[in-house]
Amino acid sequence: MGHILVNSDALEVYSSWESPKVIISDGPYGVGGYEGDPKTVDSLPDFYRPHLKIWSERSESHTVLWFWNTELGWATVHPTIKDHGWIYHGCNIWDKGLAHIAGNCNGKTMRQFPVVTEVCVMYVRQPFFKPIKGEMTAQQWLRSEWKRSGLPLSFANRACGVKNAATRKYLTLDHCFYPPPPEIFDKLSTYANTFGDKKGRPYFQVPEGINLGEKGWDRYWYTFNFEYGVSNVWNEPALHGSERMKIDNKVVHLNQKPLKLMSRIIKSTSNPGDVVWEPFGGLFSASLASLSLGRRPFAAEINPAYFKLGKSRIETETLFPV
Repeated sequence: MGHILVNSDALEVYSSWESPKVIISDGPYGVGGYEGDPKTVDSLPDFYRPHLKIWSERSESHTVLWFWNTELGWATVHPTIKDHGWIYHGCNIWDKGLAHIAGNCNGKTMRQFPVVTEVCVMYVRQPFFKPIKGEMTAQQWLRSEWKRSGLPLSFANRACGVKNAATRKYLTLDHCFYPPPPEIFDKLSTYANTFGDKKGRPYFQVPEGINLGEKGWDRYWYTFNFEYGVSNVWNEPALHGSERMKIDNKVVHLNQKPLKLMSRIIKSTSNPGDVVWEPFGGLFSASLASLSLGRRPFAAEINPAYFKLGKSRIETETLFPV
């Protein structure tokens, strides 16, 4: 299984990477936690903006972005992520447990509850459709195509064999919108092309002249392999033991992530053979998890020392069970 690891600023090598199915961003947090991490979150939007521009340009409509950060760091960068066409799909909380405090904070001095969490936020690239004029989101395009057929909105319920869910979920323009599953999309398309205005046919056809149908529609939506028993709160101790990289009993990188959590997000939103980007490699935890799961990682790390240690880890470490 091939992979690419480079000692470089990711901005300089993105153009040589294959388009990603998954992007795992574990870059600066704005806490001064390691070399290159600013001490405040104020500059984070400016840092991530050029990366987000390229991620948006190189991604497909089914690409998933996992954004690791502190709660405040994420909140500060979220508007910039949204502005680049990424749809928020949920905030996952990594709860490291009370042991993470380890008696090293004075609550009376800090005057706040000790922080034992980080967030890993899921975004999906906004799919766009291009009719004759302009550009539309999937939500806008679905309703537009149905209205173009001349059929009443309520007839979508007949097409799908439901009482009112189709109109309320698939053709609405409000926050209740839900993208139809491929088999439902096929029913809407078939009905519109069978009973809609003959002058406007075909309906639900992309500019390339392809009537999407069930299989075509599916390629616009991301993979999600649901795991029962897993919620958006991840109770996992901070790294310790043999997985934690140390030199002379000193932790190498303060931001090293558990392979268990990296594996979870990779398994949930990709399949074997898919490309995973890790732009801020650090010790290449996402790449190591990707390789063990049969994915193809493309990763960069700008710090030579971290790169050397991470590359050695990939080359020599026994892969942890995932």
